[in-house]
Amino acid sequence: MEFVIISGLSGAGKSKAASFMEDMDYFCVDNLPAPLIPKFAELGMAGSGAYDRVALVTDVRAGTNFDGLFHALNALEAMKCAYRILFMDAAGATIIQRYKETRRAHPLAEAADSLEEAIALERQMLAPLRERADKVVDTTNLSTAKLKGVLRQMFGREGTSEGRMEVRVTSFGFKHGVPMEADLIFDARFLPNPFYLTELRALTGLDRQVRDYVFQSGQAEEFLKRLWDLVGWLLPRYEEEGKTSLVISVGCTGGHHRSVAIAHALGETIKAQGWPVSESHRDLGRN
Repeated sequence: MEFVIISGLSGAGKSKAASFMEDMDYFCVDNLPAPLIPKFAELGMAGSGAYDRVALVTDVRAGTNFDGLFHALNALEAMKCAYRILFMDAAGATIIQRYKETRRAHPLAEAADSLEEAIALERQMLAPLRERADKVVDTTNLSTAKLKGVLRQMFGREGTSEGRMEVRVTSFGFKHGVPMEADLIFDARFLPNPFYLTELRALTGLDRQVRDYVFQSGQAEEFLKRLWDLVGWLLPRYEEEGKTSLVISVGCTGGHHRSVAIAHALGETIKAQGWPVSESHRDLGRN
């Protein structure tokens, strides 16, 4: 069971963090009373699988005294329920700007004479929890996309493709239109066309005879090498920006031969580098 406590300063991104954790199949609860935390852990440890990944948000809305939360954390340790604390932080000026944009009231507004004072008070109150945090994320200079990428790297399942950007490699025929969902499009129409050979016309780029024909001149091999030089450089940078999926499309005239062969080979190359890859060929069934 994975148990994450999300806390931190108001306006530092706790709600966004929780929504991204939901995308990673965490069951998220906002502002759960501290005494109920061990009870929730019992549900997860029961083994039903419904609550094997849990993220709970707690902050000053639960009260100014965190003794109840610390008692709950001690109870988790006594239950041998491993947990991690994620603390969301940000510079005071950044939080003030965010509150100005949303026009929401700070939860400690009534206890302070100004927003700046409320933020300082909250920071002081949360200091003991911050010291116990396993992960501290400062969102001062993080875009929403970058925050998503940071959390995916921190909390994606180890030993699986989860937490990594999914790559979808597709082929298509230009005569049927460019796929709207494509992020990157490459044109394979300069390669020798098997369509003009009677013995290959009815086959596709998934057949060895067609692949051999497409790659025999050396141009396709060079094309694939240059594609990987570019794509291999781009993939980690897209992932760092928080992109969760990337669609790479390769086109030829009809989407039966050249684009299929190149897309398949590119997908195999990307997969060999450890990226989760799916492959599809949109126009194989079209004339």
